[in-house]
Amino acid sequence: MTPVGQGLPRTSRLLRPADFARVYRRRASAASGPLVLYAAARLDGDGDARVGLSVSRRIGNAVVRNRWKRRLREAVRMIRPRLPAAVDYIVVVRGGLPPRGAEGARQVEATIVQLAERVTGRPGFADKRPASPSPRPRRRGAGR
Repeated sequence: MTPVGQGLPRTSRLLRPADFARVYRRRASAASGPLVLYAAARLDGDGDARVGLSVSRRIGNAVVRNRWKRRLREAVRMIRPRLPAAVDYIVVVRGGLPPRGAEGARQVEATIVQLAERVTGRPGFADKRPASPSPRPRRRGAGR
């Protein structure tokens, strides 16, 4: 259990939809078991790693989704100093129940670190700029 005041600070989380969209557009990802990790180098090139979590409704009911989110937040809090800096990450859950107990926590932590190393260790990861946003499609009948 996380002590009060020891949680994941706001500055370490992805909060805005635009930040999530930028990381997804980058299309740098790795998967293992029930987790997929997306990553994108930040344009400013400084600061600690930031992490966003995505647990959709298809994973299960609210109880299952919240268990996953608690497990992921705690794992990220424990491993954040080991993640490469100036990179934004999104952890997506593909399915299943969250691992239970201390061994399950260690398993999730190890998986996230492994995926982060796989994604950021690829040749040219830091060299590539995020893909530019696609132009908005024109609405039919606009300007008539």
